[in-house]
Formats: sequence, structure tokens, C-alpha cells
Amino acid sequence: MLFHNPIFLFIFLPIVLVSYFYASKHFKNAHLYVLIASGIFFYAWWNIYLSPLIIVSIVSNFFFGKLIVNAIDKNRRKRILIFSIFLNVLFLAIFKYSDFIIQNINYIFSANIGMLNLPFPLAMSFFTFQTIAYLVDCHDNNIKESNFPKYSLFIIFFPQLIAGPIVRYNHMVPQFTDEKNKFFNYQNFYLALIVILIGLFKKIFLADNLSIYVNEGFTNYQNLEFISGWLTSLSFTFQIYFDFSGYIDMATGIALLFNIRLPLNFDSPYKAKSIINFWERWHITLAKFLTSYIYFPWVKSLKNLNFLNAMIVTFFVFVIAGIWHGPSWLYVIFGSLHGLGLVINHTFRKLFRLNINKFLAWFITFNYINFTFVFFRSENLTNAISILKSMIGLNGFYIKDFSNGDVFVFSILIISVITTFLFKNTNYLIDNYKPIKIEKN
Repeated sequence: MLFHNPIFLFIFLPIVLVSYFYASKHFKNAHLYVLIASGIFFYAWWNIYLSPLIIVSIVSNFFFGKLIVNAIDKNRRKRILIFSIFLNVLFLAIFKYSDFIIQNINYIFSANIGMLNLPFPLAMSFFTFQTIAYLVDCHDNNIKESNFPKYSLFIIFFPQLIAGPIVRYNHMVPQFTDEKNKFFNYQNFYLALIVILIGLFKKIFLADNLSIYVNEGFTNYQNLEFISGWLTSLSFTFQIYFDFSGYIDMATGIALLFNIRLPLNFDSPYKAKSIINFWERWHITLAKFLTSYIYFPWVKSLKNLNFLNAMIVTFFVFVIAGIWHGPSWLYVIFGSLHGLGLVINHTFRKLFRLNINKFLAWFITFNYINFTFVFFRSENLTNAISILKSMIGLNGFYIKDFSNGDVFVFSILIISVITTFLFKNTNYLIDNYKPIKIEKN
């Protein structure tokens, strides 16, 4: 059940919303169980046969969290933490990366191992990272109080379940239990509707229309020349942004209907003037997870910490980020390119004290991002290289005759550029929203 599905918008969401505020008014803590039940139903709607997997994950990881908190011996706490993280990563790897691993084994050793073709459970990458953050916070004594209903809701809260943002336990649970959040808030309701509509506009009007041209371009990559190559790559760069940020806007608005504020996940990333700044603006909760739970622990474990070692860790953290996106070497290349970009960016800052013109800095950054997204979207390396060749003119500079469909998509691309660079983002709207007061005569 996707957020822009009419069944979700006009049946599921209104029923959950009415049930939530009715339950919160008449029964103690019943609103929590309404959200838990709706999250389970929402998840099961995608595939009811795989829905027990997330329940197993919730039960087992709550148990591990309790073991960690109750363990007195520090070494025992650490062993439980490592074991529980290993099981979660293994759980993810089995479902998401089994066939990818088998394919590489077959290629390297000329073997003929059959594919498992396991279905990939919905949102598994996201709730795995969320779970790992919870377990580490338990180990570090950052979680003062936890019970099973609250932890369950933390994992299965349906607005951010499918694709984030990746949330922290201490950010979400206090909002679930805050007394004032149990009552219907007209200001939040109106603001939520606006944010949801913005998300729908991004997803349905911009991203979905751009995807038509993107699919055609990446399918017929051998026929692309200079202009069509750039239009294809730029269309995908804006498509993925509006698809993802539109979803996040809808998730933010839906959560706000229940008086819950999700953390910031996009902050006009295409306005970034460096790769460092880009990852301060793009998928912010993923970047924070990578920094807090992989980069810093890794760096602290080094016996000899210096700039070179820190940069090596930075690079491999983003290799991990790349493979997290999907079981493909192209995602590894994507992550590696961003890791390399960050290393170059940090090195340049350390060695040179030059102030680059902000427009030039933006131009270099945006085009580097656009270049990396070619690998993110391509089906294979041949596809990606062919598109990059067309973008540098190796496939010719001729201009094909534009059809009505091409003109329409080009118009959508222009609207996308204007929307991205000339308008304030949704976070600004939320932070500066002032309801109109109607004076009574």
C-alpha cells in the first residue's frame, strides 16, 4: 500500500486517524496499540506471508535489548551487542544479498550454484539500521526506559516504515507518549495536508512523469547522443530526488496528522556547494547513522589515527552505504564515487585555503552528483558507460526531432529545476508555518 494509493489516502488513513484520536480520548495508552495494529496491517498488505519476519525481528531485538541493558558485566554487554548486530546483518544479507553473493561465487569459481530467489521483505534495510541504532543506544545507556509496546511502535510506525527517515528511539517514543499529542491538533492537521499535497505533487506530477523519459533513455542507451544523454541523466537526477523527497514529505505530513514530528531528511541537497555539504543535506538520517554507528566506532578503534586513516575509513563507509542501497556492483561504484568525492573534498579543504566562487562550486558539485547517479540507475556497467559517452559527445552531437512527449518531459524538467532552486523546501514551510487567524465579527 503506497502513500499515493487511493485506498491508503481515502480509506486506510482516515480510519486509522479517527481510531487513534478516539482511542486516545477514551482508553489509556490505546492509541499506541492502534498505531501498532495499523503498522502491522500496513506491512501485511504488501505481503502477508512475509509479515511475520518483522514481528520476529521486533520480538527478538527487544529481547536482545533487555539482555544488553540488564547485563552487569561490560564484556558480556559488548558480546551480546556484537552477536545481536551480527544476527541482524545476517538476517538482512540472507534476504537481500544471497543471490548477489551466489552470482559472484559462480563467476569467480565458474560454479553453477542455483539462485535462491528469496523475496526481499519490505523496508528491511531501514528497520535493520533502526534496530542496530536501538541496540547500540541500549549498550551505551542512552535509553532510559523501554517496554515492548513502545519498542514495537518505534519499529513499525507506518508513516516512516517503508523508506525512512531512519529514526532514533529517544526521538520518537517521547512523542508517542506525550499527553498533548493524544489530542487532535487543527494546526498540525492543516499543515500536514499541505505537506502531503506537496509530496504528492513531487511524486505524481514530477517524478512519475520524468520516469517515462528516464526509462526510455536507460533502455535505449545505445541510441543516445549528447543532448538526449544529458536529458536522460538530468531527468533521473531530478526523478530520484522528487521520488524520495516526495515520499519523505508524505511521510512527514502523515506523521504530523498524529502530532508526530519526523526528523529532517532532505534540506535542498542540490543546492550544495561541495560533496561534504551534499551529504549534510541528502538523506540526512542515513548520513547520521553512518557517522554515529560506523564511522566514529571504526575511527576510535584505530591504534594510529591520522588524516590518511580517517579518509580511508570515510571511503569504505560509503562503499558500505552503496551496497546498502542494493545488491549490485553499480551501487558499490556509486558509493565508492561518493566516498572518493568526500576524500578529495576533505583533502582539498586541508591542503588549500582557496575560496572557490560559489556558483562554480555548485556547478562542479551538482554535475559530479549527476554523474554518479548514472551508475545508480543503470542496469549494468555497459549501460552506464554508454550513457556517459553520450554525455561527453562521443556518440555525436546531432539533435533529434522532438515529439510532443519529449516536449512535455522537457517542460517537466524545467519545472523541476525551478521547484528545486527557486522555492523554499518543505522543512522551511513546517518551521515557519503560521496559521491564518480568522477574526469573528
